[in-house]
Amino acid sequence: MNAPGAPAAPSVQSAAAGQAAQRVHASFGRQTVMAAFGARLARVEPGQVDIELPFRADLCQQNGYLHAGISTAIADSAGGYAALSLFEAGEDVLTSEFKMNFLAPADGERFLATGRVVKPGRRLSVCQVEVHAYRGLQATLCLVGLMTAVRVTPR
Repeated sequence: MNAPGAPAAPSVQSAAAGQAAQRVHASFGRQTVMAAFGARLARVEPGQVDIELPFRADLCQQNGYLHAGISTAIADSAGGYAALSLFEAGEDVLTSEFKMNFLAPADGERFLATGRVVKPGRRLSVCQVEVHAYRGLQATLCLVGLMTAVRVTPR
């Protein structure tokens, strides 16, 4: 028991969440495509990850909107890392399928992809993903999708 006024000892659960967040950050650092796009992790919590991408003209399609392939890539990574945040040390993640629906052109100064685990499993985890485009504080939902992440043991 802690003395009165002393800070509470960190729980085993919060220590595990911190270790999982470190594993997500380390894996993201090795994912060179996200670095090439200029994406960064904005939030890592158990079962939820946000990836932020600033606007870059060289990532746009012919009408000046963020290319659907780029939107899909950041959404896929956000969902995959949300799943990874719930895995054990020594495990990794791959995507087995996804379905994306594009709801509006990705027109903004920055983009935020959010991945959230809907149903974790021993082998497969189902995640919901979204991408919002921001202009100032105004957000537009551009993409919503579902993906299945597979728990794997790296070679």
